[in-house]
Amino acid sequence: MTSPAVDPAPETRPAAPGPRTATPVPAPARRITGAVWAALGIVYVVWGSTYLGIRIVVETLPPFLSGGARFVTAGLLLAAIVAWRQGPAALRVTRRELGSAVLVGLLLILGGNGLVVLAETSIPSGLAALLVAAVPVWVVLLRTAFGDRPGLGAYGGVLLGFAGLGVLTVPGLSGEVKIGGVLLVLVAALLWSVGSVSSARLPMPVNPFTASAYEMLAGGLAALALGLVRGEHHGLDLGAVSGRSWTALAYLIVFGSLVAFTAYAWLLQAAPVSLAATYAYVNPVVAVLLGALVLNEALTWPILLGGAIVVGGVCLIVSTERRG
Repeated sequence: MTSPAVDPAPETRPAAPGPRTATPVPAPARRITGAVWAALGIVYVVWGSTYLGIRIVVETLPPFLSGGARFVTAGLLLAAIVAWRQGPAALRVTRRELGSAVLVGLLLILGGNGLVVLAETSIPSGLAALLVAAVPVWVVLLRTAFGDRPGLGAYGGVLLGFAGLGVLTVPGLSGEVKIGGVLLVLVAALLWSVGSVSSARLPMPVNPFTASAYEMLAGGLAALALGLVRGEHHGLDLGAVSGRSWTALAYLIVFGSLVAFTAYAWLLQAAPVSLAATYAYVNPVVAVLLGALVLNEALTWPILLGGAIVVGGVCLIVSTERRG
């Protein structure tokens, strides 16, 4: 899990000052350049590959200690980049903003990502990605609880999403994978959704990169603490950690947490939001294919059918929201 769900917004801008009868002026169409397609490709492939990276990391590294190290390192690097490019003042936030960023970081990084990392010690990476793909389903329900009305199409997507989740849980119910891992990912997706919705309603730092740096640091430090409480450091021999686990961890830090995030943040400014949001249903497809190709993860009928239903539901939600 790498990015909060985008809170949909109409792609229009207010009209110039004038009479009250003035109508909104549509924003000029954004040109889809080669740079846009390159950034979109990075988000598709890199974020889709993070599930494979996590699965390889936890082969020889403990889940919370490795996840915590990933995000603390990425948070420090991102903070350094912000200070270098925009000056140290860009990192200044109020106490309320810092508190909000810490809370969101705990929900997204410790709860959302941390539980996925723990779950991938017992379930395939492709299955984890498909279960996480239902995040927009939870977001729609949470927005409804806050008084929003996403629309009938979005609720149709929710029904499809839950039907797909039902099919995806069959491997756990049948004993093909551990049901505990499936439930962990479902809880992780819910916590990620709560964090995503909360970030749009709390007094967050104005600079999104600053906010993300504090979120990563807060969630990463909490994950390290939880790893120590769980005793993950007992018997940990860093010399016995495989080279591919170290490589995967470095990949997650540099590409999964920095490069892809920066590309996505740039996309939100340079491309239509509806195009940028397509990552929500492309990432799980990439994750399933990579898991099958690299780790020989089985493509069973519940994974293929349930995954297709979930992706269809998410596609319906995203397309409905962008028309709203």
